[in-house]
Amino acid sequence: MKILVTGTAGFVGFYTAVKLLEMGHEVVGLDSINDYYDVNLKFGRLAESGIARADVAYGALLQSSKYASYRFVQMKLEDTEQVQALFAAEKFDAVCNLAAQAGVRYSLENPRAYVDANVVGFLNILEACRHNGVTNLSYASSSSVYGLNETMPFSAEHSVNHPVSLYAATKKSNELMAHTYAHLYGIQCTGLRFFTVYGPWGRPDMAPFIFTKAAFNGDTIKVFNHGKMKRDFTYIDDIVEGVVRVILQPCSANADWSGLEPDPSSSSAPYKIYNIGNSDTVALMDFIQAVEAAAGREINKEFMPIQPGDVVATFADVSALERGMGYRPSTPVTEGMRRMVAWYRAFYGV
Repeated sequence: MKILVTGTAGFVGFYTAVKLLEMGHEVVGLDSINDYYDVNLKFGRLAESGIARADVAYGALLQSSKYASYRFVQMKLEDTEQVQALFAAEKFDAVCNLAAQAGVRYSLENPRAYVDANVVGFLNILEACRHNGVTNLSYASSSSVYGLNETMPFSAEHSVNHPVSLYAATKKSNELMAHTYAHLYGIQCTGLRFFTVYGPWGRPDMAPFIFTKAAFNGDTIKVFNHGKMKRDFTYIDDIVEGVVRVILQPCSANADWSGLEPDPSSSSAPYKIYNIGNSDTVALMDFIQAVEAAAGREINKEFMPIQPGDVVATFADVSALERGMGYRPSTPVTEGMRRMVAWYRAFYGV
């Protein structure tokens, strides 16, 4: 297939594009390359996929030097005319939207960036699919949509009406918008709620990277809620396997769906929501110990109260993914962090 993958200078998008290319698909990658975190890491990912930093120019489609079937364009999703023109010219068979303004805490400081990229940008994707005959759309949601829900493990059939960050609210809005377009225009829309993704080339604003960096730099990490947090840490390879399966197996309408007892995870329209997590929640202090073991160093810690917008625990029920896609994430954090620390040492020369 010819597939548009947005966010390919980002963590999950980079890996997804490479996986699809290795499977023989044609990929067009798109990313705004914003400066939310270190752009050197983003350009490093692009270089790994054969896109030279010096060649990147806004709006210009670049040919990869590594993959004959990969091209990349720097573009903002909220740039309506450019997005429409790209769809009209390329005639995609499928779209996987992994681009977003990420981060819970940053949404407290810069809320408009989230509406621009995550709401306006996603609307442009939906409209471009609608007007260019693309009926296979998958997209990244987030475990953050569960908000104040305390029922564990989190199920895609649970209500997500109480988000506690604007980031989470924009991700829930993506799910609602996707359902509308599935219902009105028959676009097959599958959303994936990611649970704390980590691994080589990971995001430097997330705990696994911050902890790894602190181990080698001697920095002090802030341990929120005095360490009484749990996360469903999910290794990048497990995430990408799920993403690719969803792209290749687009959802269909649920024939048994009833408006009298509505299942939030499916619909009478071609719409589906999956959790994708390791389904093995890990105490924060145990995860820090896994980082220390992989790095062979102890990390300095400052214990802090919980941050606004944070949730105490995440834990994914992935049974729907297992039933629908025949797949269940499985990489343990000890092995995942061993691989991440090995990459960190090589990339940063420590």
